[in-house]
Amino acid sequence: MPTLPEISSPQGRLDTGSAFSASSVLPLVIIVVVALAIHFITPLVGSYAERILIDMAIAMIAAVSLNIVNGFTGQFSIGHAAFMALGGYMAAWISYYVTLTIWKSTYAEATLFGPHQWILLGAALCGGLLAAGAGWVVGLPSLRLKGDYLGIVTLGFGEILRVIIQQTNPQALSYEELKSRPLFGDAGWVLPPGVGGALGFTDIPKVTNLFWAYLFVGVTGLFAYRLKQSSYGRAMISIREDEIAAEAMGVDVTKLKVRAFMFSAFFAGVAGALYAHQPGTTIRPVDAGFQRSFDIVMMVVLGGLGSISGAALAAIIITGLNALLLPWGPYRMIIFALALILLMIFRPQGLLGLREIWDVFGGHREPGEPRGFEPVIADDAPTRGRSGTDAGTTTSEGSPL
Repeated sequence: MPTLPEISSPQGRLDTGSAFSASSVLPLVIIVVVALAIHFITPLVGSYAERILIDMAIAMIAAVSLNIVNGFTGQFSIGHAAFMALGGYMAAWISYYVTLTIWKSTYAEATLFGPHQWILLGAALCGGLLAAGAGWVVGLPSLRLKGDYLGIVTLGFGEILRVIIQQTNPQALSYEELKSRPLFGDAGWVLPPGVGGALGFTDIPKVTNLFWAYLFVGVTGLFAYRLKQSSYGRAMISIREDEIAAEAMGVDVTKLKVRAFMFSAFFAGVAGALYAHQPGTTIRPVDAGFQRSFDIVMMVVLGGLGSISGAALAAIIITGLNALLLPWGPYRMIIFALALILLMIFRPQGLLGLREIWDVFGGHREPGEPRGFEPVIADDAPTRGRSGTDAGTTTSEGSPL
């Protein structure tokens, strides 16, 4: 089979540098500095503003992570809250029983770098990994489906998880009760896990603060941006634009869909962990239901499918409006529905479309839009039945792969 010549492109491969180069470390330093600034400045405004900003951070993580599936690969998942709930319950189970075992109490102060914060970090990562594993289990057989069929599968997963959580054992409310209960069985606290069943999981250490919330926001956004600019991300966008053409060019469609699903589920689990440890929150089985998933889908659609900053901006707008419209009670949902209808009529591509907010003000057209879309399938992108030379082919004709 003759090979196609490689066409140079102004949107070619990015020089990401080494793992420890200044260009790689500088964004992480900026994220830490901004998170520290938010942590120390916001309490001067008041505790209510602090609570709203934490809500916004959790919403941004959830929206940006769902955007990897719904925006990058063009799939339709409406079970994102299930992965949040799974990660939240896993993280809460770890932190609750570890704290109860060590300190014989679950009371903890939301300090900056206290021992409870490091337990939260480890628990959040474990919750994210469990959610990613669930994403692989759900995604591998079901991502061969498309459109509404995939949406029904993810919705069914959320309902199955909600019912399973309802059947879990009651939680151990004290250290003495924990010591007296077996590990396994109907009265155990390990399997089935003692996370409260239908009554919900209470008294979780409330250690989520602004620093850790916005640190995870920055890491999530940085990961999504690097993914979007990489050969994997451009291959994902080519799947969204024309799946048949992408597969004809050698893109392993199923593998990339599953990976996108796992990435999305991992950060959803981290968002759920932050939500579970938020002050004033009790996680319940209903958190895995359809309503919360619909809220996250609304943020992604409002911001623009494929736009990272658009999803984050929409999460800020919707969370802020929800707080402002609380005196309206249930009527605020009518306002949200009307706003979504008007958006779909007058701007169906969302606030930013596929572009980022810095591209809008800079006048730059992001790759993936109808004109100027120049995807790159690099040698390390997942391909099937193609040589290394073919996998490095690029196009500049404006048509998707």
